[in-house]
Amino acid sequence: MADDDFNHLIPDLPQWNDGKGIDPEGWICGIGNMELAIGYSTIFWPRFVEFDGYVLLRAHFDEENLRGWERSPGLRRAQIEAVINHLHLADIHYDSTAQPSEAQLRYLGRILRECIAAKLKQDFPERSFEVVFNDEPDLDPTDYEVTFWQSE
Repeated sequence: MADDDFNHLIPDLPQWNDGKGIDPEGWICGIGNMELAIGYSTIFWPRFVEFDGYVLLRAHFDEENLRGWERSPGLRRAQIEAVINHLHLADIHYDSTAQPSEAQLRYLGRILRECIAAKLKQDFPERSFEVVFNDEPDLDPTDYEVTFWQSE
């Protein structure tokens, strides 16, 4: 399947316009809303916080949690960043009746990896980061995740 096979990724598309279909942008105009668009922007163009040399997703930052990870024996700074910055793709929506397909999760993970890498490069041009998505077939849906850390 091609990455841009949107009829496969969004099975609702071909049913629109009396079966003639619709493109993703038209579909969003028909069923989306501004509040969702604003909410999604925080995932696709995330905000970061810089704290004690760490670069962390602002939405995930909690100093007490960070300090707890620092007390874990043997963890390096990069490992702490990776665990705090990870995002399980299946957690973006909690609707248990509509499980995302593997193709949907892998497509979204690839896009998020690119978005996060671009945003980190824009916000921290003097630093290097590893942005990782486990783009493998046949994983449990909860195992598809994106994370990042500063290169050491």
